[in-house]
Amino acid sequence: MLTPELLTKESFSDYGDIIEIADSTPITINSGNCQRYSDLATLDICESGVAGISLFDAKPYSNPLTLTYVERHPLGSQAFMPTNTDRYLVLVADDINGRAQTPKVFITDGYQGVNYKRNTWHGVLTPIVKQSLFVVVDYIGDGNNLEEFEFDSPYVINFD
Repeated sequence: MLTPELLTKESFSDYGDIIEIADSTPITINSGNCQRYSDLATLDICESGVAGISLFDAKPYSNPLTLTYVERHPLGSQAFMPTNTDRYLVLVADDINGRAQTPKVFITDGYQGVNYKRNTWHGVLTPIVKQSLFVVVDYIGDGNNLEEFEFDSPYVINFD
């Protein structure tokens, strides 16, 4: 059984960026009515494509969750920003010789997005409160930008 830990920049740094305003210095814009937090994640897109913005509308998962596979994207990083403040799970796994290892499970604080590095094994978008809309920035172009890895045995994740 796997249990999520709180998502932090330090615990997630091997897998990508946390997109959040904590520890960021804003620039005041729009006649003082808006704070801009710039450069919160680094996009890594293969030169054969472009960075595109998509919307993903994801159904919630129930507790406990059974994780049977992970995926990765060899042609570009992939950033997810929720459009609400509901917590969701972030699942990643180290790679050894093309095989995903035991997953690590994080839970957001409701105000965080993530940007997975290129070729990082990760779980699918995993809202746990209600159906949720996410803004996704990732590779758009030719070529196969999806690899999946099925675990020999599923992992059970309890996120109570």
